[in-house]
Amino acid sequence: MTAHYDTFSTAAGTFSVAVNETGAVIATTFGDAAELRRRLKPGHWERGPKETAVARRELTEFFRGERQKFTVKVDPTGTEFQMRVWAALRRIPYGQTRSYGQLAAEVGNPKASRAVGRANGTNPVCPIIPCHRCIGADGSLTGFGFGEPLKRWLLDLESGATRGHYATAPSR
Repeated sequence: MTAHYDTFSTAAGTFSVAVNETGAVIATTFGDAAELRRRLKPGHWERGPKETAVARRELTEFFRGERQKFTVKVDPTGTEFQMRVWAALRRIPYGQTRSYGQLAAEVGNPKASRAVGRANGTNPVCPIIPCHRCIGADGSLTGFGFGEPLKRWLLDLESGATRGHYATAPSR
């Protein structure tokens, strides 16, 4: 498989995206291409601004607060359970959150909140699969691999709180 990738500047900082041969997003990261490659299995990588153009446009619009729903296709690799969790995350509306326990109940295993947390932590296509919308039962911002300040920024972005507050994400 050949993966096409690109790295670009966004309001959230440096961001990288990789797509497969069909243009479906297979990985993203807050960071550069080296960080992106660490998130995926080894393979053949080619820089592909043309192949990643749709994903880059939608992600840039999202980080500017101009896009609430992604239309780009995704093709993450994961277990059956991870895929169910990631599908449930995609059903959380823009600007809303769910607890890990609520998500566990939605995927049919109410006692699996920790497993839901682990599935969130392995989400390869954040924020298209919006794992940042999953929070602790007490409202705390637990478990975001890119750091709590960035999770807060994404949630504030979606609630409109960043307008007039701070336009770019905090540095990691």
